[in-house]
Amino acid sequence: MESYNLNLSNGEQISVEEGTEIYTIVKKYYDNTDFPVIMAKLNEDYLELTSKIEAGGNFSLVGISDKVGMKTYSRTLQFILIKAVRELFPEAEITIEHSINKGIYGEIHKGTDLTEDEIHKIKDKMIEIIKKDISIRKSSITREEALKIFKSYNMKDKERLIKYVNTDRLKMYELDGIYDYFYGAMAYSTGIIYLFDLIFYNPGFILRFPTDKYINELPPFIEYQKLFKIFRETERWGNILEVGDVGGLNDKVENGDIINLIRVAEALHEKKIAYIADMISERENVKIVLIAGPSSSGKTTFSKRLGIQLRVNGLVPIPISLDDYFVDRAHTPKDESGDYDFESIYALDLKLFNENLESLMRGEEVEIPNFNFKTGSREYTGEKLRIPKNGVVVIEGIHGLNEMLTFSIPKENKFKIYISALTQLNLDNHNRIHTTDVRIIRRIVRDFLSRGYGGEETLNMWPSIKRGEEKNIFVFQEQADVMFNSNIVYELCVLKKFALEELGKIKIDSPVFYEAKRLITFLNFFKEVDTKYVPDNSILREFIGGSCFYKY
Repeated sequence: MESYNLNLSNGEQISVEEGTEIYTIVKKYYDNTDFPVIMAKLNEDYLELTSKIEAGGNFSLVGISDKVGMKTYSRTLQFILIKAVRELFPEAEITIEHSINKGIYGEIHKGTDLTEDEIHKIKDKMIEIIKKDISIRKSSITREEALKIFKSYNMKDKERLIKYVNTDRLKMYELDGIYDYFYGAMAYSTGIIYLFDLIFYNPGFILRFPTDKYINELPPFIEYQKLFKIFRETERWGNILEVGDVGGLNDKVENGDIINLIRVAEALHEKKIAYIADMISERENVKIVLIAGPSSSGKTTFSKRLGIQLRVNGLVPIPISLDDYFVDRAHTPKDESGDYDFESIYALDLKLFNENLESLMRGEEVEIPNFNFKTGSREYTGEKLRIPKNGVVVIEGIHGLNEMLTFSIPKENKFKIYISALTQLNLDNHNRIHTTDVRIIRRIVRDFLSRGYGGEETLNMWPSIKRGEEKNIFVFQEQADVMFNSNIVYELCVLKKFALEELGKIKIDSPVFYEAKRLITFLNFFKEVDTKYVPDNSILREFIGGSCFYKY
């Protein structure tokens, strides 16, 4: 049997036989750690502690400060929750739905409404399971065996999902007699969970856990009523479309119903955009519409479609680009790394911007600046603007919800819109699709098709993009007058082929290889849909091309 040399992160160099379980290495050489060990990393590959050594190289431990480790911690906690619910309510169906308030919202369907007292009982049962430190076993079984298990559990969602999986065997996890399928890694045992909370959140629950910023305590609980409301609206849309999971979506593709689904999904978007335009029209004092949202939300197409609906209501939309109000490059603030921070609100000339808005609202003519990105300086090209009596200024940008951007404009003259791609689809009842994953895939496709960036470049940039969003967008989302969900239930079926082409180019030695591999596995759950079925005014066209509003 072959031996492999490992360079341990604690400075030791060891030799182990092929097939050695990683857990035994952790137990022998890392008896005292400052953090719970969730996984291990061998070179650039993340491995469960049940995995076996098949190569040599640099070996390190993974805790919850690592993004992959954090997701594994959360996933293990969800498995414990599912186990606890099945013990207390054997006939109940639990659905893990979406992220909210640094936690996960879900529901338990059991014939009667969930109560706060029942949530306390479930939490107590989870604590009991954690204290027992029960091993979580991983096995590979045939698809036929998996189908038998899911049929015995009456899990039709998982039956639908694995029907379209292109593999003969599936990875299954077993916790004290309960089997389940999870998209992603699992911890070695229940005892790894050291901190969590389960709270009643009518009509369901929120499962809370530490984050990379709050490792030894739970993050503060902040009420996001508007965000929760838009998720409930998204759930209603899923019911209208009769699609709640990927298996159900694939059924629509398979039987030809996808064309009708696309039409209804796009109509739901149009109806909501018309509703927002009506809200703006009904507020006679509104003169400025501000649209903000994270990267790859479809802000540009949304603003164009909103402009059409405003015209239907007799208003004239006047777009103004925040890009033209950048300060000269020499005055641009820098981040902690010493690089220019173009996403800082102070990268904009707030004084000039507000002076121009005030003048426009008084009916005056204003010469609008033009920012030259090549020279890094502001220019004036003679472009002048005057707002007609029935005009509304439409401003799209990441700082739209921040009052600092329009500090001189009274609140009654502003209407704020938050837009984001909030996933309305799950893989199955126990495997949710992360909203961030949808936006990453949108961004990869758009960067590849229209900006000349490869998938590897986009994935490398994403952590920085997310930090900017946390700082400049998400903290203000509840200040919006209305929220718009730009996610389209069928979009991953269309984006799939473009994203796979780029992700497949990423080599094993890349720092984003594991993330690329994860996204490839994820996308392969979806059946493909041809781009020809996507309407030319769809938000999806902003990412795949062919939009009627602009060219790449």
